[in-house]
Amino acid sequence: MTVGASGSATTRGPVRPDPGESVPGGPAGPARNPGQNLGEDFGIHPDDLPDGLVVADETGRVICFNAAAARITAVAATEAVGSPLERALPLEDLEGRRWWALTDPYGGLRTRFGQPERNLLLPGGREVLVSARYVRAFPQGPVHRLVISIRGTEARRRTERSHAELIATVAHELRSPLTSVKGFTATLLAKWERFTDDQKRLMLETVDADANRVTRLIAELLDISRIDSGRLEVRRQPVDIPVAVGRHIQSFTASGQSPDRFLVRIQQPLPALWADPDKIDQILGNLLENAVRHGEGTVTIEVAPARVKHVDHGHAEHANAEHTHADGGATGTAVTVSDEGPGIPEESMGRVFTRFWRGSKRGGTGLGLYIVKGIVEAHGGTITVGRGPGGGAQFRFILPVGAPAYLA
Repeated sequence: MTVGASGSATTRGPVRPDPGESVPGGPAGPARNPGQNLGEDFGIHPDDLPDGLVVADETGRVICFNAAAARITAVAATEAVGSPLERALPLEDLEGRRWWALTDPYGGLRTRFGQPERNLLLPGGREVLVSARYVRAFPQGPVHRLVISIRGTEARRRTERSHAELIATVAHELRSPLTSVKGFTATLLAKWERFTDDQKRLMLETVDADANRVTRLIAELLDISRIDSGRLEVRRQPVDIPVAVGRHIQSFTASGQSPDRFLVRIQQPLPALWADPDKIDQILGNLLENAVRHGEGTVTIEVAPARVKHVDHGHAEHANAEHTHADGGATGTAVTVSDEGPGIPEESMGRVFTRFWRGSKRGGTGLGLYIVKGIVEAHGGTITVGRGPGGGAQFRFILPVGAPAYLA
């Protein structure tokens, strides 16, 4: 329904009868349009709603069946409107019982005000999520309107599959280091006297490395939980990005990488950056480790000032998409990490920042870049992926100047 300038309502589609018309197969007399208030107050039509909407009158006949309900149930609105609710929407619970006979909204307890959302079955066994609201003219009066909301289960199934994949990945990643820790500690306890000091040191170093691996995995899981729930905290402090980059390169060279493999370019002057230093280290460590492990040749790190515009992450269609608004802008810092390896296939670039994406089969949980994107966006920044000058992968993130934690 749309409302014109004069205030009169016009209808779109045969989703319900006009006021004053009798419902086919129902009692004659004026019928209140269940979508009229929506149209008059907000200028929307029942077909504009994202979920299925079904409304039955006091006799149990359908007077509203919007487009989403028709799509979800595969029942035409013209067939549903005017039909008894049980015929238009023949739902069963998971045990095969007829839902409307079981709940008895019109003849049941008058203290009930609805049914919470639950899984029900349409004919053919298709599963849907259904909730209902009993509208009474006065408390404990008869049901005047029965309002039903219907949703598909596809989104919930995708979430459940994602959680199952996460659990499976975590179980697999934890099993290996914990098996190693258990094996070495049991061996040392049982045969301590038989090993030389060098052998004991090697075993203990292995146990320490595996314990660190478990700790990192648990930290990743906590980060994912905070990102998904929107509770990732950013404690802003002054951060010197070039110093942080140098610290990470020293760590790689101390573990055996050649210093010649890294090329650092700093464009001065850089703006004063307020960010969470621990999380910036997490971003840099992940991107540099990816470049070293999965890339080839020289790893180039460029740090430069950048002009940052407001980014609307909520409407990004792809993980590496940037949607900026022309109004306003602030100085920020851009960090680019690129290598000279084979790079990332073009068809995979849209999935790089999703869970469990792996660029190669050389280990890893596939969670690192997902966490990196969450951290960058928690700072109000953006991160993109592309192909570097040397043909390898190139990651670029931009952080706004930000503000101290006590001012944020």
